[in-house]
Amino acid sequence: MEKIKVLVADDSAFMRKLIQDILSMSSQIEIVGTARNGEDVIKKIKNLKPDVVTMDVEMPILNGIDALKIIMKDAPVPVVMLSSTTQKGADNTLLAIQYGAVDFIAKPSGSLSLDLAKISGEIIEKVISASKANLRSLSSNTREKKIFSSQIPNCSKIELNTRLVWESTTKKIICIGTSTGGPRALQAVLTKLPADLRAPLLIVQHMPPGFTRSLASRLDSLSKITVKEAENDELLENGTAYIAPGGYHLTVKRSARGLVIQLDQTLPINGHRPSVDTLFESISKIADYAKIAVIMTGMGADGSKGLIHLNNSGKLKVIAESIDSSIVFGMPKAAISTNLVNEVQNVEDIAKTILKYV
Repeated sequence: MEKIKVLVADDSAFMRKLIQDILSMSSQIEIVGTARNGEDVIKKIKNLKPDVVTMDVEMPILNGIDALKIIMKDAPVPVVMLSSTTQKGADNTLLAIQYGAVDFIAKPSGSLSLDLAKISGEIIEKVISASKANLRSLSSNTREKKIFSSQIPNCSKIELNTRLVWESTTKKIICIGTSTGGPRALQAVLTKLPADLRAPLLIVQHMPPGFTRSLASRLDSLSKITVKEAENDELLENGTAYIAPGGYHLTVKRSARGLVIQLDQTLPINGHRPSVDTLFESISKIADYAKIAVIMTGMGADGSKGLIHLNNSGKLKVIAESIDSSIVFGMPKAAISTNLVNEVQNVEDIAKTILKYV
């Protein structure tokens, strides 16, 4: 099997060595070079033609953000950013994702993280996942694409599901699960929803602590609906999107006041906290509500088991992001394989599809 060629970029020689050592632990990865700043990265991409670049956000001469803009314009390649968990680091990371970074890794203890080895599994996993990313979907000029049935597993069963009768109800709840590539996908969806959206919206985006608040703040500034990081015991309101905080599971329960958010730090589910499966299973227990579930870009299968719980509760419509617009098709593909998906849509059409059911 051909190895994944990786270029490691960091202004610290120590960090470059540490990242190289971690990635070299995988038999699937080959380090083809290192770079010490943004200018060096751009030159070496042209010469070494790596499959994936890991790049620090903060570098001298040409920083990671500015280098990324040039890379995605002149020589597109999957880039995984490394960032500190400070507020500035989180904001810059989201900016990098907006400019085309496939994913990011949060350094555990700042720019010079001597303890980087404790997240070695995550680093290897994200680099391998990035090597499979759909770079076409990162283009800012995404064209409308036709989805062919050959791209969708068990398409005939999906078509049968779309014929199910959608019962009329005044109470609906929307829940979205996403991972790698999710911030861009969420922006494409949430910014197209109206301020008078007649449903609350609950979101699980796989992110570490310290990043979801910046994500919520950014999306809120761009959207007509209110977007916020969820708080414990918070009452759900129509027209508001609640993003699960990094490091916390988000569930919903009924109270005398209405539906309220519960946050907890129980064990991760299949490596995820927050977990889409946990959110979906929680929503399945809320009677008298119709549910709209959306699974978008991301590696793995989080959300697919939760869809089964939601389906057992009745009154469900499921939307999955298409292979064409997904940066990583893992989560949508797993959702489709449950045969519970009603519609497969490119990300630019998901908001319109949600509104059709709301």
